[in-house]
Amino acid sequence: MKKSQYFSAAEEKFGEMRNFLQSSASQRLELSGLEEYLVKEGRELFRQLLAAHIAERGVGDLGASVVGADGVARTYKRRRNRTITTLFGAIVIRRLGYSPRRGTSLFPLDAMLNLPTIKTSYTLQKHLVLEVIKSSFDEALEAVVRWTGITIPKAQAYDIIEDAARDFSAFYTDQYAQEHTDAQALPLLVLTSDGKGVLVRTEDLREATRQRALAQPPKPRGDVSKTKRLHARRMATVASVYEIARFPRTPDDILALFFSNDPPDTRLQRPRPTAKRLWASLKQSSPEVITALFEDAVHRDAHQQKDWVVLVDGDPNQIKIFERLACTFNVSLTIICDIVHVLGYLWKAGKVLQDKDHVAPWVRDRFGRILQGKSSGVASGMRRSATCRHLNASAREPLDDCARYLLNHAPYLAYHEYLKQGYPIATGVIEGACRYLVKDRMEITGARWSLEGAEAVLKLRAIKLSGDFSRYWTFHEQQQYRRNYAALYQNPSVLRKDT
Repeated sequence: MKKSQYFSAAEEKFGEMRNFLQSSASQRLELSGLEEYLVKEGRELFRQLLAAHIAERGVGDLGASVVGADGVARTYKRRRNRTITTLFGAIVIRRLGYSPRRGTSLFPLDAMLNLPTIKTSYTLQKHLVLEVIKSSFDEALEAVVRWTGITIPKAQAYDIIEDAARDFSAFYTDQYAQEHTDAQALPLLVLTSDGKGVLVRTEDLREATRQRALAQPPKPRGDVSKTKRLHARRMATVASVYEIARFPRTPDDILALFFSNDPPDTRLQRPRPTAKRLWASLKQSSPEVITALFEDAVHRDAHQQKDWVVLVDGDPNQIKIFERLACTFNVSLTIICDIVHVLGYLWKAGKVLQDKDHVAPWVRDRFGRILQGKSSGVASGMRRSATCRHLNASAREPLDDCARYLLNHAPYLAYHEYLKQGYPIATGVIEGACRYLVKDRMEITGARWSLEGAEAVLKLRAIKLSGDFSRYWTFHEQQQYRRNYAALYQNPSVLRKDT
């Protein structure tokens, strides 16, 4: 077939579409009918154009022989067809295979086109991934059919998602190497972590939780209560690390943010995090994730020239993990409890001691004292007030909870010093991540997650929510090329592809 003939089918299809749009039949269609026609027939036109272009590029003939990475020359040549499902439909690719007497064949055209090892093109895979990370698998597959006309089997979709996440760690290692120059001059290195439970299959629960789940009696038929799900969740640990400039403030600045009716001072331009990495893991335990967080931080600041700041919500177990790892890695940390958590405790305590008209002034006053480093005094004063009013144990419980939190976490509440040093004092980054990274997706449906599937979705969702998805997908395709093709050839440059 001559080159000029490769596009003949596409040209005929275009002519057919043009003739229809000029016909009387098309004149009777409303706008929606015309759109439906163009979407359906346009896909077929694009499919034929794509197939014609690939056919015109040849069959991947590299001469008499091709030498593999094993050093074996493959001299036996024969043509074999391969079908790939693209964004526009299935196309047949005619390519040349090079075979040795014994061993695997090589198909240079597959490498030149960077074809995936499965029948679904990377572009179609990307569209599926983008749908899966925002909605359920069933809804994602329906969306792919709606926009492309392609049906992807559910089992294959699971495999695609898990494979798509495989380059997560390598991507962020590469990404930080590119961002290192901008981040190097920044004085603060911030680490933060939190957790969120995810409903998983019983076999994927951690052992202690699984035993408790199995020990529960079965629910009566028709019982739709959530009792059975009490021991059906596995904790996903969310972590983030970034570098940032100092942002000195005063206690009055913070009070104004929460209690002033006037807009915040526009002169206080909050610095933006640089080289931020955000991820979540269901598979790894909290100590494992935080260890990885430390390893990332050490990689960024091997000589400890920055101030290391750790933001937590006050969970004692989490604080112990950070303190233990600080000893292991021999680094100096400043652990800071989230100021918003403290304010939440104060509001609950204030409602015990004050009527609704006086709660806000009371909270503002105690909040101001805590910002000045007087948290222990605030705790003692609250307890004295409760005792003087002869409040019973039940009535004073919110107040005692607040006082206990302030006293137990006093070493991590020196806000007057943190503000002077320009440290962040709120866990908004990680609190928000727990919601939009984990909760907003993992609780969309009532289905229980598999461990591998949930892990992959969390990684891909973290990439998308960090604004890195386009860069990640390009990186992923490059890594796939290196794994699937460049590694198979003694001299990959013969493929004329950047390795």
